[in-house]
Amino acid sequence: MRSIRIDRVAKTYRGETIFENISLTIPAGKFFALLGPSGCGKTTLLRLIGGFEKVDSGRIFLGEQDITDMPINKRSVNTIFQSYALFPHLTVYDNVAYGPRVKGKSEEYIAERVGKILSSFGLQAHLQKPISELSGGQQQRVAIARAIINEPEVLLLDEPLAALDFKLREKMLIELIELQDKLKTTFVYVTHDQFEALTVADQMAIMNENGEIEQVGTPKEIYEFPVSSFVANFVGTSNIMQGTLHTQSDDVFTFDIEGLGSSIVQVPRKQPWMIDGTQALLSVRPEKFFISRRELPTFANKLSGIVSGIIYHGRSTQYNVRLKNGMTVQVFEQNEEHFPQDVIDYDHEVFLHWQKENAVVIAK
Repeated sequence: MRSIRIDRVAKTYRGETIFENISLTIPAGKFFALLGPSGCGKTTLLRLIGGFEKVDSGRIFLGEQDITDMPINKRSVNTIFQSYALFPHLTVYDNVAYGPRVKGKSEEYIAERVGKILSSFGLQAHLQKPISELSGGQQQRVAIARAIINEPEVLLLDEPLAALDFKLREKMLIELIELQDKLKTTFVYVTHDQFEALTVADQMAIMNENGEIEQVGTPKEIYEFPVSSFVANFVGTSNIMQGTLHTQSDDVFTFDIEGLGSSIVQVPRKQPWMIDGTQALLSVRPEKFFISRRELPTFANKLSGIVSGIIYHGRSTQYNVRLKNGMTVQVFEQNEEHFPQDVIDYDHEVFLHWQKENAVVIAK
């Protein structure tokens, strides 16, 4: 297995710059997700790796091999498109057999391989059916089977579940995870859906609307420790507060939240740029808050505000709390009957508590 290395690649399309100088390493044998808003260039990057587009400058490597100008059929890379791109006039069997036939494999070899793969995908009863008679989930499985039958080193997936309903998407995500774990093939999965990316990825890269890589890491690293307000807001939901850092000790800073006067909270010191008097942003995830009708002395950090909105989500309840500076923050509370909870309603004054380790300081 070989890693993918994108080295200072630039690409324009019809006079519009998609990205100017993008570099990224995708480790071998991992399920890697490219997550970003629509139009940020993630599909273009996938097409460059697959050979469907040409780079304007920069190089793309598979291991130590430069594949920048290599023809599509010479790359050990296969692609599953959002539309699946199956041959509608061919049967399930012939769709999956297409790749080995192009490579000149014997019909005996093809029959054995196709039968084995389609059996593992639960499609053995549909061998001779035309594609049009299959459900969306079945077509997805055929597309995957066709892509992996030639055992590529890299499988590129361009929003492959976009056409499926939520329940089927959840099921197919689990199947993709199990398949990648079994094959140990490098999967590169493009999506704008944070739920999909967080579910499937061993590692992920976040792209912003300008085609720049904001952060690379594991889903947990990116969710718990976003390096920018873009990442904090794009991956999950975060409450971003502006303020000024002040030194409390070698290990702990305080954060004076803008517009709240005496509301000073503690934050952990984690970055070398954090010095006394620095203006910064404080990010706290909604589920990190503990909401209460009274002050709790066990928490070092607290804010107070008025409940302006309540949304029931089934497993949790979302509270919108308006702070004294006019900012509204979101709080998620798990709905657990065995856990004693305050009765909180509209216009109640509440206190929001959190541990300093559950806040992230971001450079402004």
